[in-house]
Amino acid sequence: MMRARAFAVIAITAGVLIGGHARAAENYPVRPVRVIAAFPPGGFVDFTARVLAAPLATALGQQVVVDNRGGAGGIVGTELAARAAPDGYTLTVGSAGTHGVNQSLYRKLPYNVLRDFQPVARLADAPSILAVHPSLPVRSVKDLIALARSRPGEIMYASAGSGTSTHLAAALFQHLARVKLVHVPYKGGGPAIVDVLAGQVPVTFGTAASVSPHTKSGRLRGLAVTGSKRSAVLPDLPTIAEAGLPGYEMLNWLGLFAPAGTPRAVVEKLSAEAVRIMRSPEARDRLNAQGAEPSPLGTGEFAAFVKSEVEKWAKVVAATGMTAD
Repeated sequence: MMRARAFAVIAITAGVLIGGHARAAENYPVRPVRVIAAFPPGGFVDFTARVLAAPLATALGQQVVVDNRGGAGGIVGTELAARAAPDGYTLTVGSAGTHGVNQSLYRKLPYNVLRDFQPVARLADAPSILAVHPSLPVRSVKDLIALARSRPGEIMYASAGSGTSTHLAAALFQHLARVKLVHVPYKGGGPAIVDVLAGQVPVTFGTAASVSPHTKSGRLRGLAVTGSKRSAVLPDLPTIAEAGLPGYEMLNWLGLFAPAGTPRAVVEKLSAEAVRIMRSPEARDRLNAQGAEPSPLGTGEFAAFVKSEVEKWAKVVAATGMTAD
Protein backbone atom coordinates (compact mmCIF):
# COMPACT_ATOMS: atom_id res chain seq x y z
CA MET A 1 0.00 0.00 0.00
CA MET A 2 2.75 2.43 0.97
CA ARG A 3 4.65 1.57 -2.21
CA ALA A 4 1.53 2.16 -4.30
CA ARG A 5 1.00 5.54 -2.63
CA ALA A 6 4.65 6.48 -3.26
CA PHE A 7 4.29 5.63 -6.94
CA ALA A 8 1.10 7.66 -7.10
CA VAL A 9 2.81 10.68 -5.56
CA ILE A 10 5.70 10.37 -8.01
CA ALA A 11 3.32 10.10 -10.95
CA ILE A 12 1.29 13.09 -9.81
CA THR A 13 4.44 15.15 -9.22
CA ALA A 14 5.79 14.22 -12.66
CA GLY A 15 2.47 15.15 -14.24
CA VAL A 16 2.44 18.50 -12.48
CA LEU A 17 6.01 19.23 -13.61
CA ILE A 18 5.32 18.20 -17.20
CA GLY A 19 2.12 20.18 -17.23
CA GLY A 20 3.91 23.17 -15.77
CA HIS A 21 6.62 22.99 -18.42
CA ALA A 22 4.02 22.67 -21.17
CA ARG A 23 2.08 25.70 -19.92
CA ALA A 24 5.29 27.70 -19.55
CA ALA A 25 6.26 26.87 -23.12
CA GLU A 26 2.77 27.69 -24.39
CA ASN A 27 2.83 31.12 -22.73
CA TYR A 28 6.49 31.82 -23.56
CA PRO A 29 7.72 34.50 -23.42
CA VAL A 30 6.17 36.57 -20.66
CA ARG A 31 9.20 38.85 -20.12
CA PRO A 32 12.17 40.16 -22.14
CA VAL A 33 14.61 37.68 -23.68
CA ARG A 34 18.37 38.21 -23.44
CA VAL A 35 20.68 37.17 -26.27
CA ILE A 36 24.31 37.08 -25.17
CA ALA A 37 26.84 38.09 -27.81
CA ALA A 38 30.12 36.84 -26.37
CA PHE A 39 32.12 39.53 -28.19
CA PRO A 40 32.16 43.34 -28.12
CA PRO A 41 30.08 45.47 -30.50
CA GLY A 42 31.31 45.83 -34.06
CA GLY A 43 32.03 42.23 -35.07
CA PHE A 44 30.16 39.48 -36.93
CA VAL A 45 28.60 37.93 -33.82
CA ASP A 46 27.25 41.25 -32.55
CA PHE A 47 25.96 42.29 -35.98
CA THR A 48 24.15 39.00 -36.60
CA ALA A 49 22.63 39.00 -33.12
CA ARG A 50 21.14 42.41 -33.88
CA VAL A 51 19.86 41.32 -37.30
CA LEU A 52 17.94 38.61 -35.44
CA ALA A 53 16.88 40.55 -32.34
CA ALA A 54 14.45 43.15 -33.71
CA PRO A 55 12.28 40.84 -35.84
CA LEU A 56 12.40 38.16 -33.14
CA ALA A 57 11.08 40.69 -30.63
CA THR A 58 8.19 41.47 -32.98
CA ALA A 59 7.43 37.77 -33.43
CA LEU A 60 7.57 36.98 -29.70
CA GLY A 61 5.81 40.11 -28.51
CA GLN A 62 8.56 40.80 -26.00
CA GLN A 63 11.76 42.82 -26.01
CA VAL A 64 14.86 40.92 -27.17
CA VAL A 65 18.01 42.49 -25.74
CA VAL A 66 21.51 41.87 -27.12
CA ASP A 67 23.94 41.70 -24.20
CA ASN A 68 27.61 42.05 -25.23
CA ARG A 69 29.85 40.03 -22.87
CA GLY A 70 33.25 39.91 -24.55
CA GLY A 71 36.42 38.37 -23.16
CA ALA A 72 38.72 35.34 -23.44
CA GLY A 73 37.88 34.65 -27.08
CA GLY A 74 34.16 34.39 -26.36
CA ILE A 75 34.53 32.08 -23.36
CA VAL A 76 33.30 34.61 -20.77
CA GLY A 77 29.94 35.22 -22.42
CA THR A 78 29.50 31.62 -23.52
CA GLU A 79 30.05 30.30 -20.00
CA LEU A 80 27.53 32.83 -18.72
CA ALA A 81 24.97 31.46 -21.17
CA ALA A 82 25.78 27.86 -20.25
CA ARG A 83 25.12 28.60 -16.57
CA ALA A 84 21.86 30.48 -17.18
CA ALA A 85 18.48 29.06 -16.21
CA PRO A 86 17.18 26.75 -18.98
CA ASP A 87 13.93 28.63 -19.44
CA GLY A 88 14.36 30.31 -22.82
CA TYR A 89 15.04 33.77 -21.39
CA THR A 90 18.82 33.64 -21.88
CA LEU A 91 20.17 32.61 -25.29
CA THR A 92 23.51 33.10 -27.01
CA VAL A 93 24.83 33.46 -30.53
CA GLY A 94 27.68 30.97 -30.78
CA SER A 95 30.33 30.62 -33.45
CA ALA A 96 32.68 28.09 -35.03
CA GLY A 97 35.12 29.19 -32.33
CA THR A 98 32.98 29.16 -29.19
CA HIS A 99 30.92 26.09 -30.16
CA GLY A 100 33.32 24.23 -32.41
CA VAL A 101 37.05 24.46 -31.91
CA ASN A 102 37.20 25.64 -28.28
CA GLN A 103 36.15 22.20 -27.10
CA SER A 104 39.54 20.89 -28.26
CA LEU A 105 41.64 24.04 -28.08
CA TYR A 106 41.27 24.60 -24.31
CA ARG A 107 42.17 21.85 -21.86
CA LYS A 108 40.02 23.40 -19.10
CA LEU A 109 37.10 24.93 -20.95
CA PRO A 110 34.46 25.96 -18.35
CA TYR A 111 31.62 24.58 -20.46
CA ASN A 112 31.01 21.56 -22.68
CA VAL A 113 29.43 22.40 -26.02
CA LEU A 114 27.58 19.11 -26.45
CA ARG A 115 26.55 18.73 -22.79
CA ASP A 116 25.69 22.29 -21.74
CA PHE A 117 23.89 23.67 -24.80
CA GLN A 118 20.84 22.96 -26.90
CA PRO A 119 21.37 24.09 -30.52
CA VAL A 120 18.36 26.15 -31.60
CA ALA A 121 19.08 27.25 -35.17
CA ARG A 122 21.99 28.00 -37.43
CA LEU A 123 21.81 31.62 -38.54
CA ALA A 124 24.50 32.69 -40.97
CA ASP A 125 28.01 32.10 -42.19
CA ALA A 126 30.75 34.11 -43.77
CA PRO A 127 34.28 33.60 -44.94
CA SER A 128 36.96 35.53 -43.19
CA ILE A 129 39.10 37.85 -45.29
CA LEU A 130 42.87 37.76 -45.31
CA ALA A 131 43.60 41.49 -45.35
CA VAL A 132 46.67 43.64 -44.79
CA HIS A 133 47.35 47.27 -44.05
CA PRO A 134 48.46 49.08 -47.24
CA SER A 135 51.83 49.79 -45.62
CA LEU A 136 52.73 46.08 -45.81
CA PRO A 137 54.44 45.47 -49.18
CA VAL A 138 52.29 42.53 -50.31
CA ARG A 139 49.54 42.31 -52.92
CA SER A 140 48.79 38.60 -52.98
CA VAL A 141 48.76 35.48 -50.85
CA LYS A 142 52.00 34.34 -52.46
CA ASP A 143 53.59 37.71 -51.62
CA LEU A 144 52.59 37.35 -47.96
CA ILE A 145 53.93 33.81 -47.75
CA ALA A 146 57.23 34.90 -49.30
CA LEU A 147 57.55 37.87 -46.94
CA ALA A 148 56.67 35.78 -43.89
CA ARG A 149 59.27 33.17 -44.84
CA SER A 150 61.91 35.89 -45.18
CA ARG A 151 60.94 37.40 -41.79
CA PRO A 152 59.94 34.45 -39.57
CA GLY A 153 58.35 35.45 -36.27
CA GLU A 154 58.27 39.16 -37.14
CA ILE A 155 54.97 39.85 -38.91
CA MET A 156 52.02 40.27 -36.53
CA TYR A 157 48.39 39.42 -37.13
CA ALA A 158 45.36 40.57 -35.12
CA SER A 159 42.59 38.21 -34.05
CA ALA A 160 39.33 38.61 -32.16
CA GLY A 161 40.81 36.41 -29.43
CA SER A 162 42.28 32.96 -28.91
CA GLY A 163 40.03 30.26 -30.29
CA THR A 164 38.01 32.60 -32.52
CA SER A 165 37.59 32.07 -36.25
CA THR A 166 40.22 34.72 -36.91
CA HIS A 167 42.74 32.81 -34.79
CA LEU A 168 41.84 29.49 -36.42
CA ALA A 169 42.13 30.91 -39.92
CA ALA A 170 45.63 32.24 -39.22
CA ALA A 171 46.78 29.06 -37.46
CA LEU A 172 45.68 26.92 -40.39
CA PHE A 173 47.37 29.35 -42.81
CA GLN A 174 50.66 29.12 -40.93
CA HIS A 175 50.48 25.34 -40.80
CA LEU A 176 49.85 24.88 -44.52
CA ALA A 177 52.20 27.68 -45.68
CA ARG A 178 54.95 26.68 -43.24
CA VAL A 179 55.37 30.22 -41.93
CA LYS A 180 55.50 31.79 -38.47
CA LEU A 181 53.39 34.86 -37.69
CA VAL A 182 52.99 36.57 -34.29
CA HIS A 183 49.50 36.30 -32.77
CA VAL A 184 48.07 39.48 -31.22
CA PRO A 185 44.70 38.53 -29.65
CA TYR A 186 42.07 41.18 -28.85
CA LYS A 187 38.75 41.06 -26.99
CA GLY A 188 36.70 40.97 -30.17
CA GLY A 189 36.75 41.76 -33.87
CA GLY A 190 35.93 45.43 -33.34
CA PRO A 191 39.00 46.29 -31.20
CA ALA A 192 41.22 44.16 -33.47
CA ILE A 193 40.22 45.97 -36.64
CA VAL A 194 40.89 49.36 -35.04
CA ASP A 195 44.57 48.55 -34.62
CA VAL A 196 44.83 46.98 -38.08
CA LEU A 197 43.35 50.14 -39.62
CA ALA A 198 45.91 52.18 -37.70
CA GLY A 199 48.71 49.99 -39.04
CA GLN A 200 49.83 48.90 -35.58
CA VAL A 201 49.21 45.26 -36.53
CA PRO A 202 49.52 44.77 -40.31
CA VAL A 203 47.64 41.51 -40.95
CA THR A 204 44.25 40.07 -40.04
CA PHE A 205 42.07 37.15 -41.01
CA GLY A 206 39.03 39.14 -39.90
CA THR A 207 35.42 38.26 -40.54
CA ALA A 208 33.85 39.71 -43.64
CA ALA A 209 31.45 41.73 -41.48
CA SER A 210 34.28 43.64 -39.83
CA VAL A 211 36.78 43.76 -42.71
CA SER A 212 34.86 44.12 -46.00
CA PRO A 213 33.78 47.77 -45.49
CA HIS A 214 37.44 48.71 -45.14
CA THR A 215 38.66 46.70 -48.12
CA LYS A 216 35.97 48.36 -50.22
CA SER A 217 37.06 51.81 -49.04
CA GLY A 218 40.74 51.05 -49.63
CA ARG A 219 41.80 51.45 -46.02
CA LEU A 220 42.81 47.77 -46.05
CA ARG A 221 43.96 45.54 -48.88
CA GLY A 222 41.98 42.34 -49.25
CA LEU A 223 44.06 39.42 -50.51
CA ALA A 224 41.67 36.46 -50.41
CA VAL A 225 38.71 34.82 -48.66
CA THR A 226 39.06 31.77 -46.45
CA GLY A 227 36.19 29.64 -47.76
CA SER A 228 36.40 26.78 -50.23
CA LYS A 229 34.72 28.85 -52.94
CA ARG A 230 34.48 32.53 -53.79
CA SER A 231 31.90 34.45 -51.82
CA ALA A 232 28.79 35.51 -53.71
CA VAL A 233 29.04 38.89 -52.01
CA LEU A 234 32.82 39.27 -52.50
CA PRO A 235 33.27 37.77 -55.99
CA ASP A 236 36.43 39.72 -56.83
CA LEU A 237 38.47 38.13 -54.06
CA PRO A 238 39.99 34.70 -54.78
CA THR A 239 40.02 31.97 -52.19
CA ILE A 240 43.27 31.41 -50.32
CA ALA A 241 43.41 27.96 -51.91
CA GLU A 242 43.23 29.24 -55.48
CA ALA A 243 45.56 32.16 -54.66
CA GLY A 244 48.46 29.92 -53.76
CA LEU A 245 47.71 27.66 -50.78
CA PRO A 246 45.92 24.47 -51.97
CA GLY A 247 43.75 22.67 -49.44
CA TYR A 248 43.02 25.74 -47.33
CA GLU A 249 39.43 26.22 -46.06
CA MET A 250 37.94 28.01 -43.07
CA LEU A 251 34.31 29.17 -42.84
CA ASN A 252 32.86 31.03 -39.88
CA TRP A 253 29.31 30.06 -38.95
CA LEU A 254 26.98 31.44 -36.30
CA GLY A 255 24.04 29.85 -34.56
CA LEU A 256 21.54 30.43 -31.78
CA PHE A 257 21.92 28.28 -28.64
CA ALA A 258 19.93 27.81 -25.44
CA PRO A 259 21.13 26.24 -22.17
CA ALA A 260 20.68 22.47 -22.07
CA GLY A 261 17.36 21.51 -20.52
CA THR A 262 15.38 24.35 -22.07
CA PRO A 263 11.82 23.06 -22.72
CA ARG A 264 11.55 21.45 -26.13
CA ALA A 265 8.49 23.49 -27.10
CA VAL A 266 10.37 26.72 -26.36
CA VAL A 267 13.38 25.58 -28.41
CA GLU A 268 11.17 24.62 -31.34
CA LYS A 269 9.32 27.94 -31.21
CA LEU A 270 12.57 29.90 -31.18
CA SER A 271 14.04 27.70 -33.92
CA ALA A 272 11.06 28.20 -36.24
CA GLU A 273 11.15 31.98 -35.79
CA ALA A 274 14.94 32.23 -36.20
CA VAL A 275 14.88 30.17 -39.41
CA ARG A 276 11.99 32.26 -40.77
CA ILE A 277 13.79 35.51 -39.99
CA MET A 278 17.07 34.37 -41.56
CA ARG A 279 15.22 33.38 -44.73
CA SER A 280 13.69 36.84 -45.07
CA PRO A 281 14.91 39.26 -47.77
CA GLU A 282 15.60 41.86 -45.07
CA ALA A 283 18.01 39.61 -43.18
CA ARG A 284 19.66 38.46 -46.41
CA ASP A 285 20.24 42.03 -47.59
CA ARG A 286 21.68 43.17 -44.26
CA LEU A 287 24.00 40.18 -44.04
CA ASN A 288 25.08 40.45 -47.69
CA ALA A 289 26.03 44.09 -47.11
CA GLN A 290 28.52 42.82 -44.53
CA GLY A 291 29.94 40.03 -46.66
CA ALA A 292 27.88 37.31 -44.96
CA GLU A 293 25.05 35.04 -46.04
CA PRO A 294 22.07 33.46 -44.25
CA SER A 295 22.47 29.70 -43.71
CA PRO A 296 19.46 28.72 -41.58
CA LEU A 297 19.05 25.22 -40.18
CA GLY A 298 16.41 24.02 -37.73
CA THR A 299 17.24 22.57 -34.34
CA GLY A 300 17.65 18.93 -35.40
CA GLU A 301 19.90 19.57 -38.40
CA PHE A 302 21.83 22.21 -36.50
CA ALA A 303 22.50 19.85 -33.58
CA ALA A 304 23.96 17.28 -35.98
CA PHE A 305 26.04 20.00 -37.65
CA VAL A 306 27.47 21.22 -34.32
CA LYS A 307 28.46 17.68 -33.37
CA SER A 308 30.27 17.26 -36.69
CA GLU A 309 32.07 20.60 -36.21
CA VAL A 310 33.33 19.63 -32.75
CA GLU A 311 34.66 16.37 -34.19
CA LYS A 312 36.24 18.09 -37.23
CA TRP A 313 38.09 20.72 -35.23
CA ALA A 314 39.34 18.13 -32.76
CA LYS A 315 41.19 16.55 -35.68
CA VAL A 316 42.46 19.92 -36.97
CA VAL A 317 43.74 20.97 -33.54
CA ALA A 318 45.55 17.67 -33.17
CA ALA A 319 47.07 17.91 -36.66
CA THR A 320 48.17 21.56 -36.46
CA GLY A 321 49.23 21.68 -32.81
CA MET A 322 47.12 24.82 -32.26
CA THR A 323 46.94 26.02 -28.67
CA ALA A 324 45.11 28.80 -26.86
CA ASP A 325 47.53 31.59 -25.96
